[in-house]
Amino acid sequence: MTPFTSPAKNPQLYKGIALLTPGGDLIYCIDPSKQGRWHLHLCASLQEILGLPEPPHFLVPCYTATIDHWLDPRTQKIHTFAEAYPPLLPYQSLLNIIFETDNISWQPAPWQEGVCDPIVLSTYRATFAPLWENHNLVVKVNIPEPSVNPESALVVSPQTEFSGQGYVLRLFIAGHTLHTERILQTLHELLEKHLSHPYTLKVVDVLTHPDQAEINQVSATPTLVKVFPPPMRRIIGNLESAERILQMLQVGGVRE
Repeated sequence: MTPFTSPAKNPQLYKGIALLTPGGDLIYCIDPSKQGRWHLHLCASLQEILGLPEPPHFLVPCYTATIDHWLDPRTQKIHTFAEAYPPLLPYQSLLNIIFETDNISWQPAPWQEGVCDPIVLSTYRATFAPLWENHNLVVKVNIPEPSVNPESALVVSPQTEFSGQGYVLRLFIAGHTLHTERILQTLHELLEKHLSHPYTLKVVDVLTHPDQAEINQVSATPTLVKVFPPPMRRIIGNLESAERILQMLQVGGVRE
């Protein structure tokens, strides 16, 4: 990966977003059309760059910064709104460089209690270890134009954009059996069919990781926990009821 150099001149009006890793790498993108939401693009790029097993959607509610240069139609003056979650506030100088802002102070975004708890985030470390390493990366992702072939890996339809409202789920099981495999298959099919936003589903075997069962107060398996969006909810035991799962996820009734 080549060292970071000053980016090309940004347009006057645009929206931009940056995603930080726990290790300190930064990935960002700029959209002059102000039409897109690019959390999924950034997560997919991180997956490719760092060789992750899946896009790290769980970072989005905790490790993002957003900026918007907008024109007031009444005064014809350009205004700037810049907001960052606490982990990015120490990087304000770098954010001002990549987004070409004049040393503005970034506003702190509301911290997501629960989902952004260090203990919660640490549960992903074993699977997403490269995110906790510093590779000295500052990477700009170029978002494809809407006219690009929709089958392109980085083109996302509105139905599958992350938009800050994706789901973080945990499934606690006791050993990998045919029963747990059926649960996983059924759950995967249900989520793929009914969720309009991306999701991260982490499977935790309590026989291998009893500490995670204790941290998450899991006393029986299988248990499905919705970590994000809040409030946290869980289903214990019967995971065969689609209506029950969709109700927990606050999704509308089952569609045939």
